[in-house]
Amino acid sequence: MTDLNALTTANATRWANARLTRNFAAAAKSLVEAKGRYQAVEARTNVPWFVVAVIHEREASQRWDTQLGQGDPLDEVSVHVPAGRGPFKSWEDGAVDALTNCAPHAARWSDWSVGGSLCLLEQYNGLGYASRGLPSPYIWSGTDQYRSGKYISDGVFDPNAVDTQLGCAGLLMTMMGLDRSICFDGKRPPAAAPASASSSSSGRQSGPPQPSIANPSKGSIGAFVASLFAAIFRRK
Repeated sequence: MTDLNALTTANATRWANARLTRNFAAAAKSLVEAKGRYQAVEARTNVPWFVVAVIHEREASQRWDTQLGQGDPLDEVSVHVPAGRGPFKSWEDGAVDALTNCAPHAARWSDWSVGGSLCLLEQYNGLGYASRGLPSPYIWSGTDQYRSGKYISDGVFDPNAVDTQLGCAGLLMTMMGLDRSICFDGKRPPAAAPASASSSSSGRQSGPPQPSIANPSKGSIGAFVASLFAAIFRRK
């Protein structure tokens, strides 16, 4: 039996140390652009929209004519796990069913910290990697936290196989760079530093101008010379 608390901690540590090794930009951009549809599912399940999005990418390559749970056709009864679901009238209906009625029952999950979110996502692909003490490619493929090892069929693990799909962690990291509203457990990425209150919109400092040849300070030698020249030129 996998210790989910330990898995949550392990994935939080991996997240803190992870670096991308593949290009996630195109997939992440497509997921963020569909934010409205994922938010509609979030409103019905309380599963964060970005978590729904990466499940959609992993399970169905973001196809809208499939079921979220396993990528089977939306208008047919599913044959892959979870089997016997559908048909559904809309992608959203199928997604709500997958998140609410099918393991690992994401709609019941409450830990939306980064470690908790990744722990929940890992359960969608099974805990076989965790039982081996390995990072799951479902989460870490495309980062330096994963090199090789993959279940190529049910119960068959090949230590040399490499998952070519993009993992959930790298997708989320890249999405966060595109949409700053994405956060885990209420913790958002730091906002850009606001402009200084002493600066104007043009970027110049506000307040009185600094003394110069053109604008000498009162009572200075520069002010005396300036007034002398002004008097001379007024006489001409």
